[in-house]
Amino acid sequence: MLVLLTTGMGRWPIIRELAWLMGKIMDGIYYVMSHLFDVENIGACIIIFTIITFTLLIPLTIKQQKSAKLMAIVQPEITKVQKKYQGKTDQASQLKMQEEMQAVYDKYGTSMTAGCLPSLIQTPFLFALYPVIQNIPVYVSGVRELYKPIVEAITATGGYQKIMEEIGSVSPILMSAKDFDYTDSTVLTNVLYHFQDATWNTLLKEMPSIGSVVETTRTSITNINDFFGVNIAETPWNMLQASLHPMAITGIIAAVLIPVLAGLSQFVSTKLITATTQQQQTNNGGNDAMGNYMKSMTYTMPLMSVFIGFTLPAGLGIYWIASAVVRCIQQIAINKYLSTKSIESIIEENKQKAEKKAKKKKNSVSAETINRMATANTRNIEKTFVMSEKEKEEKIAKAAEYRKNAKRGSMADMINMVDRYNNGQVEPPVPVEEEPTDKKGKKKKK
Repeated sequence: MLVLLTTGMGRWPIIRELAWLMGKIMDGIYYVMSHLFDVENIGACIIIFTIITFTLLIPLTIKQQKSAKLMAIVQPEITKVQKKYQGKTDQASQLKMQEEMQAVYDKYGTSMTAGCLPSLIQTPFLFALYPVIQNIPVYVSGVRELYKPIVEAITATGGYQKIMEEIGSVSPILMSAKDFDYTDSTVLTNVLYHFQDATWNTLLKEMPSIGSVVETTRTSITNINDFFGVNIAETPWNMLQASLHPMAITGIIAAVLIPVLAGLSQFVSTKLITATTQQQQTNNGGNDAMGNYMKSMTYTMPLMSVFIGFTLPAGLGIYWIASAVVRCIQQIAINKYLSTKSIESIIEENKQKAEKKAKKKKNSVSAETINRMATANTRNIEKTFVMSEKEKEEKIAKAAEYRKNAKRGSMADMINMVDRYNNGQVEPPVPVEEEPTDKKGKKKKK
């Protein structure tokens, strides 16, 4: 269900908080555009919003591209190690393979997750964009205010809930009564935001008493949703179905162009991002599986964008076009920046960072160790103290030296005798002289 899916994503943990933050940015953009430039247009706000968001993500994008460039060199060596131990499933071989793979990563100052981490960090932000774009009134107070009069008029109409349930159960909203609580004004506003021309006509037919409010609100919403003749709240597929209307030809052409341009821009953006990495993999004998996967994604993702672009509101298509164009511009700049940095310099930077992390980790004391030391009995501190390898060697050397010079009959001498016996060096027992005693058994003075 369209509305349920798009609003449901905004309820996920982390995504919910990030969507709230993104919503504040969107709300601020709309406020500035409205009050300073007297422009109230959601399409323009989406484009500005996309530019700001992707600009903030540039540091992560650069880091991801560096990792991808480096992994194109690392991967062939990792593949060689894996082929070396192919078919060997015993624990010793697996451990040895892990050691050799880690040695390769250490050689280049990277890790297995280095390329994935920047992308994983970006993913929640990108997911958080969708509920904001799809549910503008929820996050933008200026738009929400435009719906306030009609929400009040609808809720004041007797039996409105049943009417709204019937309207919401048909395309394009497609939801049942159990999906939403229509008594919630925010939910009702968001449902009205997804109304299309046919839906508004149905509402007028079912509630003729609020006709004037509906027309006023509809005009205001059409003005802020109009983007070069396209209603961004309308799906391109529904616009195509209304193509017989002579006045809608211009809007329909633009509506068709939105999904197509979304696919083309996604293709160019993906091609720019993967071109450098694919070239590096080819030059360094990278595996064909990875290269084939990247090639398939280059064509698959744009085709999916075209298909989804026809079935979702045009506002999302505008967002995809804007994001792809911004990524293309960013990628050209990033490629130019990375072309000035050799692989050797990237490796050296990674090594320095890895050394700093290792040093910081070595000097830091874990919370578990601090807690153990704080709760330890003072008599047992020596037992809980963890010695370094050098300290252990020094202590063993001192013990060996002490046992070497042990006096006859001492504990250290007895330990030496046991060691010699265990090693097959049996010695005759050493007679122990008894000190002279008197008749009462007391030791005589010498």
